Amino acid sequence: MLEIRCTGTPYEIGFTHGKLAKKQIAGSIDFYAELFAKSCSMSWTEVVQEALSYSEILKQFAARYLEEINGIADGACIPFLDILALNIRSEIVFGLFSDKRSGVTDTPSDGCTSLGWLAGSKAFLSQNWDWKVEQGPNLIICYISQPGTEFPDIAMVTEAGIIGKIGLNSNGIGCCLNAIRCRGLDRSRWPIHFALRAVLESKCREDAVEMVKSFGVAGGGHILIGDATGFVGLECTSTWVKELPMGEDGRVCHTNHILLDNSGIDEPLWLNDSPSRLARVRELAAQIPEPTLDRIFEIFKDTEGYPASINRKQGAGSEAQTLFTIIMDLSSKNAQVTTGRPTEFREQFILRF
Repeated sequence: MLEIRCTGTPYEIGFTHGKLAKKQIAGSIDFYAELFAKSCSMSWTEVVQEALSYSEILKQFAARYLEEINGIADGACIPFLDILALNIRSEIVFGLFSDKRSGVTDTPSDGCTSLGWLAGSKAFLSQNWDWKVEQGPNLIICYISQPGTEFPDIAMVTEAGIIGKIGLNSNGIGCCLNAIRCRGLDRSRWPIHFALRAVLESKCREDAVEMVKSFGVAGGGHILIGDATGFVGLECTSTWVKELPMGEDGRVCHTNHILLDNSGIDEPLWLNDSPSRLARVRELAAQIPEPTLDRIFEIFKDTEGYPASINRKQGAGSEAQTLFTIIMDLSSKNAQVTTGRPTEFREQFILRF
């Protein structure tokens, strides 16, 4: 997995990202162009036109992120709207899924299993990321530093060209993401990857939670936010953000469906295995008397329900595969990233400040 380090203003950060990850960014565009064409009968030209409809709206409350996206575009020698389309690919899917006129009744999305666990002085935040294997080569580890600002340094795993995803910052704030598919889209709220970036730029967990609740999220998703003192899940739809509190066992577990009251939300079951994976991760965690990085990693190796298991395999009955697993020790401000399925992984990386 490519590691890049970006320092400076938003444009400078983006330009470095684009220049160093040019090949992977082109790969991300090729991947999503093919995915939209197959799944939504939508050409990349049409995808870019969708992105254009977001551009003016985002200028009103996300100008700094658009500046970074512009830098990525310049560094990679790729048009701005192509990079913007990558960063709002989830919202484009939600828009198609929610608009009955589009004729799109089923849309693919990345899935995952996540676990936040506070035990004594240790706070572990972890998840795997399940998506189509073709996108695996386009994952990168990105370190971001913005000297002279109030923003902490960031270390995250992301798809090349996307400004915010899964990781932690130098203040010990971490975030994970679970895709949730429900109807509804509000373009005046944060695109999910913008929201993740904003969480990673937060000074503390309370600020991160308040920020997401205040701005809202354009479509569905679950953002699990943690620090050395605990965790809170934020279940997001286009109309509300609700807190999923840490249980008495010190844990927050999530997969790919809404756990809180979803009255008034149209949420067709997307992954039939989501409830069973949730039950399984809770069961496995309950069997561990004291969590460690290695013990949590064993949870993510589990194959009950294979191939649509926690440790997922792309094939019959499963459209996605585990592409990486991240386990963050927020008490120590470091993380272990394992690429590939955890039972047959290729590489391991340590993120630290």
